[in-house]
Formats: sequence, structure tokens, C-alpha cells
Amino acid sequence: MPDTSTGSDTSKRGTGNTGGGGGGARLSRRTVLAAGAGITAALTVPTTARAATLDERRLKALISRMSLQEKVGQLFVMRVYGASATAPDQAEIDANLSELGVRTAAELIQKYRVGGIIYFTWAHNTQNPHQIAELSNGIQKASLDRPRGLPMLIATDQEHGAVCRVGEPATLFPGAMAIGAGGSAADARTLGRISGTELRALGINQDYSPDADVNVNPANPVIGVRSFGADPAAVAELVAAEVKGYQSAQVAATAKHFPGHGDTAVDSHYGFPVITHSRELWEKLDAVPFRSAIAAGIDSIMTAHIEFPALDDSGDPATLSEPILTGILRGELGYDGVVITDSLGMEGVRTKYGDDRVPVLALKAGVDQLLNPPSIDTAWNAVLKAVQDGELTEARLDESILRILRLKSRLGLFDGVLVDRKGVDHAVGTKSHLATADRIAERTTTLLVNEGGTLPLNRHTQPRLLVVGADPDSPSGTTGPPTGVLAAALTEAGFTATALPTGTSPSAATIDQAVAAAQDADAVVVGTYNVSASSPQRTLVDRLLATGKPVVALAVRNPYDVAQLPGVRAFLASYCWTDVELRAAAKVIAGRVKPRGKLPVPVQRADDPTKVLYPIGHGLTY
Repeated sequence: MPDTSTGSDTSKRGTGNTGGGGGGARLSRRTVLAAGAGITAALTVPTTARAATLDERRLKALISRMSLQEKVGQLFVMRVYGASATAPDQAEIDANLSELGVRTAAELIQKYRVGGIIYFTWAHNTQNPHQIAELSNGIQKASLDRPRGLPMLIATDQEHGAVCRVGEPATLFPGAMAIGAGGSAADARTLGRISGTELRALGINQDYSPDADVNVNPANPVIGVRSFGADPAAVAELVAAEVKGYQSAQVAATAKHFPGHGDTAVDSHYGFPVITHSRELWEKLDAVPFRSAIAAGIDSIMTAHIEFPALDDSGDPATLSEPILTGILRGELGYDGVVITDSLGMEGVRTKYGDDRVPVLALKAGVDQLLNPPSIDTAWNAVLKAVQDGELTEARLDESILRILRLKSRLGLFDGVLVDRKGVDHAVGTKSHLATADRIAERTTTLLVNEGGTLPLNRHTQPRLLVVGADPDSPSGTTGPPTGVLAAALTEAGFTATALPTGTSPSAATIDQAVAAAQDADAVVVGTYNVSASSPQRTLVDRLLATGKPVVALAVRNPYDVAQLPGVRAFLASYCWTDVELRAAAKVIAGRVKPRGKLPVPVQRADDPTKVLYPIGHGLTY
């Protein structure tokens, strides 16, 4: 049964001191040191040359005092609804009761003694910086106030670009493929350092980033611009740099998705992808960034819910594969850090086995952290029963818990985990951080086509601009919509720009409206989004070109759009539609910044995908 032992009633407490000064850290240390009688010495961080040995012994002493139920809980990282650990809104309480069988994050920790929490925007965990910090403090107190309470790993997916859980006013950077276009390891490291500094100030100490997949499939529906690119050596360099940046800020970086998710046309959230690479190709392509991450001292590696027959012909997903996780990752690659599953709620890992078997099989395969199972009660009890029945040994759990506690120790969590309002204000979304993000973005915009010197546009001779195109839902925490952001940035650059959203699938009437509006403009900027051979976006662009007005196309997601629009005389790629990337693209269009990005992936011809239209490294400038 889950742990329901009585202790401090954190559900009746506030989220604690988030005022100024360093009191948060001092309070947290006192709480940790009082977490269990007789283990104060085990938690004292040594400063002698024998620190590593002593720390290992003390961590093992902690494990020896844990109950089996506490050990099982330490393996899980769970979602929970609510902006507060103890007093969420009623709708969030209802969602927690429905999905988790508890009312609050504090009750989840009390009942299951989970070792980590993952934040999501849709779970209302990340509304604003001070709220996030208070939620983090509440979660840590709920754990530390339990008998033998331990500090929590608090994680999120802050990849930047298309996947971001903490939004404005935090600093948002270009996504991985844009960073790949910039090609600067220094920029990747700076991104990790600044993002890590802001996350740590919010009480988030584990980030599921960077993406180490080598995206060689233009049709990849789940990775795409989340990857640094298609050149394994370039991806490896940027992965290592970002890892070092995050971990310099005491945030655990997480390379994903092992053994490599870059060549699939199936989204593992909804299906079960199969990677057909040979073992030799895997060594030369997919493995390279993961080896680089390990060499850089990566704290954690996330598994992929993919079948990879060349590495394991059993038909099991990599997440449940002992040959892949223990044989290759642990054995051949020599990795002894934390291995975490991708979300266990994804279809790719649930196709072959039931939700009660998946966590047990993952642990048998070599996993340490079990991320976000559909039912914590089903998964938690399944692992407990597997130990009680002898399918898993308690010693096997101890191996994973030791890795998890090593990570918590390395992050300094035993020295203090509470954060304060002053720290948030000094770190999150500062002018310096925002300016750095803008400068990095300005090095990523890629000019693919510029016939007849169409770009840059001239605010004196072409003052009136019409901005049309796709307005996909903005990534978390950005202002959006893209056409509005572009129009505002171009207006700031000295033009008079009007936004007219036309969507990803414009109707004939919408296209007519855009063509009519173009008559009063000196030039048109059109944002494209995943253009296919049958996309109405092609019709829109063709009709705009027929007006005779200069047309500038900007691919706001995949750069592959350029192959579908051969008539466009000026074409750029921003690799995402976040504000920071759109502002940079606007500066390039206006001539305020010279385009410097280079394609990090090849673009194949639309009429013959076996031939390359633009190779890796292509990029024009003024």
C-alpha cells in the first residue's frame, strides 16, 4: 500500500517563506537535517578531499533507512495539477482526484513518497515566476516534512523553441534547430547557463533538454526542429555545450531520446515507431551525440519509446529493452548516471504491455526514474508487488535510488532547496538575459533564397507591408500570434506593417482577402508552416506572387517549406514561431541584421526527394 503514515500536516500550511534574503536556503537545510533521527551526519556535506567517498557512504546509509514503500516512491516522477502544492483551485483538485486519487501535490507526496514532480503548462504549474517558486517550495516542504523526507527533483521540458513549459517573463531562447543554424557552441552553452540559472531560481532542478536526436527524416512529426540538425558531429558539439551550460547552473540536463528518435515518420505519443537503421549506421549517426553528452558529464538520459531491431530484435520498445539500456547504454557507452523513461503515458510504450507491466519491465531493463505513468496507483503497486514476489530485488531498487540520490547530492539539494522572491527577481527574465537571447537569435535566421536582391526591404521605398500567413498556436508563454509579432517587429523597424492572419489551411475567400489587401502594400511577408504538396498555403503564395508585389516567405517551423514554393524570390527560415525568433527574422527582413544562419539539415527537392535542393551549410547573406 502507499505510504499513509502520519507526519506534519503540510496540507494545512502555506508554501513558506518566499521573501527576500537567504532564509529559504537556511530553512531548507534545517528541515533536511531534521528529516530523520540519527541521519544528521549522513546528510552533512563534507568539505575534505574524501568528500566523494564519504558522500557515497552517507547516501547508502540513507537508503538503508528507507522502507520498501519509500524506495518504490523514490523511482517515480509524476505530474500533478495545481499552481499550489497545498491549496490548488477546485478544478485542479477535481483533476487530481480523477487521475491520481489525491487532492494536492502534498497529498501525492505523502501517499506515494514520489522522488520527483514534472511541471506542465496544461497542469497549471507554470503561471508566473513567483507562483512557480512558491509551488516548488511547497513541494519540497511536503517531502522534507515527511519522516525520512528527502529533497525532490523538480523537472520540466524547457527545450526552448517549440517545447517550453515556463514562458514569459522568463527568458525564451531559439529552439535547437535554430541554434544548429547558428552553429555556435558558445551560444548553446550560454543558452543552457542562462536558462538553467532561471530554472534553478524557480526551484526547478532537472530539465529534460537537450534533444540529442539527429533529425534525418524531414517527415519526422515529433522531433523535427527540436533537433539541432542532421549532422551527427554538429549535433554532438551543441548537445555537449548545452549540457555544460545547464549543469554549470546546477540544473540536471537530460539528453533524449536514447537510442535516437531522429528517423521516424511516427509520433511515439500516438504510435509505436520502428527505426530501421543498421547497427553500423546507429554507431555513426544516432550514437554520436549521446557519446558526446556522456563525455560532457550528462546527469540524466531519457529513453525513447521506439523499436530498434538492429539493437534489440525482441520487438520491445527501447524503454523496456535490457540489451539497449543495460547492454549498450550502461555497458558499451559506460554511462552510470540516471536513466529516465519518456512519459509512460505515451502510446509507444503501451502498445505491447499493460500499464502494470511497463514500469516493472523498465526497471528490469535498467531504468532509474519512471516518468508520469497514466495511473500512479497502478504503477506504484505493480513495482511494489514485483519486489514482494521476487521478480525485482530490493537491491535492484537500491541501485537506481543510489543514482537518484547521487544526482540530488551533486545538485546540492541536501544543502538547501527553497528559493525566494528576491532570487526570482534577480534571475528570471532580466534585461541582460533577454538581450542575450535576442543576440543569439539574430545569429540563427537563415536566408535560403534572395533573387534580384529582394531583401532587405527598404522602409523608405517600401514603407507599407502586409504580413499574412500561418498563425499556429504559439509555443508556451510567448505572446503570439506570429503574424502579429512579425508586424509589430517590422513596424518597430520603421515600416507600417499590417497583420492579416490566413492560417495553415487558408480558404479561397481568405486567399482572396489577402490578395486584395496586397494591392495596397509595397511588399508582402508571408509566414509558412509545414507546407505540403497539397497545402492551400501554396495557392496563397502563388496568388500573392501573381500580384507583382515583392513577396518574402518565412518558414516559421520546418525549413523544408522552401522546396514547395519554387516561385518565391526571397525565402528565410526562422525554425520556430516564438517571439524571439520572429523578432530576429524581422530585423533580417528590414536589413537591421545581416542573415548569418546556415542550414543544419539538407532540403530535398519536392519533385525528387532523392536529390538535394539545398545542402547542409547553405545560407546567404547581404
